[in-house]
Amino acid sequence: MEDDIIKLIDFGSSRRVLQDQLLHGVYGTSYYVAPEVLEGGYTNSVDVWSTGVLLYLMLSGVPPFAGDTGRDVIKLVRAGEYSLDGGVWNTISEEVKDLISNMLTTADKRISAQDAFNHPWFDYANSNNEAAEQT
Repeated sequence: MEDDIIKLIDFGSSRRVLQDQLLHGVYGTSYYVAPEVLEGGYTNSVDVWSTGVLLYLMLSGVPPFAGDTGRDVIKLVRAGEYSLDGGVWNTISEEVKDLISNMLTTADKRISAQDAFNHPWFDYANSNNEAAEQT
């Protein structure tokens, strides 16, 4: 894990925005785009959605909204259809599943970035790491 590298790219459309400022324009990759971006009006809460997609992908190895074409992916994103059941998800904590489900939900129900940062999963993950280091 010490040698793992994460690269974040595609900041070409990055902008400084005010909290809850309404934004317009469709940007991003279909796998990571929040449904409200597709509708045309959104706030910076779309970043929480995209981070939820990244978390899902890092834990499972597959994107939450996977289709054969970009259109298929967009349909799944709009419907909010993804699964946290079966396969690898049987070995993943309920705490992180709760975090992901609160990130990958409609804008009116989506957890804030601050609340995501303060989610109990981080305490759970940290306590497990500390226990592993002591053995």
